[in-house]
Amino acid sequence: MPFVRTNEPIATWQDGDFAQGYALVTRRDVRQDRRGRDYMDVELSDASGSVTGKIWPDSPAMGGRFAERDFVAFKGTVKSYRDQLQLNLDHCRMAGEADRENGFDPAALVPTTPEDLEALWRRLKEIYPGEIRRPELQLLAEQILEKHGEGLKEHPAAKSIHHAYRGGLLEHVVSMAELGILVCGRYSEVDRDLVLLGVLLHDLGKLRELGALPRNDYSIEGQLVGHIVIGQNMLRACCADLDGAVPRRLEMHLEHLILSHHGRREYGSPMEPATAEAFVLHAIDNLDSKLAQLRRAREVEGEGMRYLRSIGRSLFFDPELGSGSEG
Repeated sequence: MPFVRTNEPIATWQDGDFAQGYALVTRRDVRQDRRGRDYMDVELSDASGSVTGKIWPDSPAMGGRFAERDFVAFKGTVKSYRDQLQLNLDHCRMAGEADRENGFDPAALVPTTPEDLEALWRRLKEIYPGEIRRPELQLLAEQILEKHGEGLKEHPAAKSIHHAYRGGLLEHVVSMAELGILVCGRYSEVDRDLVLLGVLLHDLGKLRELGALPRNDYSIEGQLVGHIVIGQNMLRACCADLDGAVPRRLEMHLEHLILSHHGRREYGSPMEPATAEAFVLHAIDNLDSKLAQLRRAREVEGEGMRYLRSIGRSLFFDPELGSGSEG
């Protein structure tokens, strides 16, 4: 039977429900029906998922003022159309501070890491600077976190491909750092300090390449310069702040890690790995990002053979494997 859902996640809605609450507008297109009248095709999202919304010509919501990437207050009826749920909107307007007393919470409306953000941050602080052995690189790690830690804590790691959600960059860095410690424990010839600083630095430029959620889009600097060169400049600025404490030779090694972490020139890497540490950094970055893509594809697409465009091939998700199964 129809159910009134107030401030409930989009993923819980069912055909016939009346839904009201708050959402993020991730698409807003004005189109025309067969009679030439304007209607609006929108996509509303929250942390649980998204739904297509329709604002028909005779709906009062046509007069609502809102734009793409705005948070909105909405009311509407959930309908099933071609086996997909959509929301026919009766009311839609930009949400504001006054709505907070009625349940409006922007942080709950953007995709967020499934891990606990505070726990991830504690894991990061256990590694940096504590796991760094050289005093000068400890100072550098402290300087990086002092200048960029707040951004690192909540920023996405990408626009869409992997870890593209609030806290995604922190999750990615912590996962890679823990992997780096394991790998360096196996290969004693690899300099662990450099690998760990490389992990912290490799995507730091994304703090300026991409906007924070909900406006997770490329900045002008991101489009013209890119996160790799931005990251190199951020490293140089942090080293300059330390007034020569980091020897130029170490700084140059760290620059190489940033410049080569994509692995190959055709993948956007200005340099290709030329040190053991650069090979390790590229390998663990590639592993963590690929597994994040596969994890997301399994959640969204389900099991069986699925084509994953970001990887460029069909992949098999075995229903009897993964998710903690024992082999």
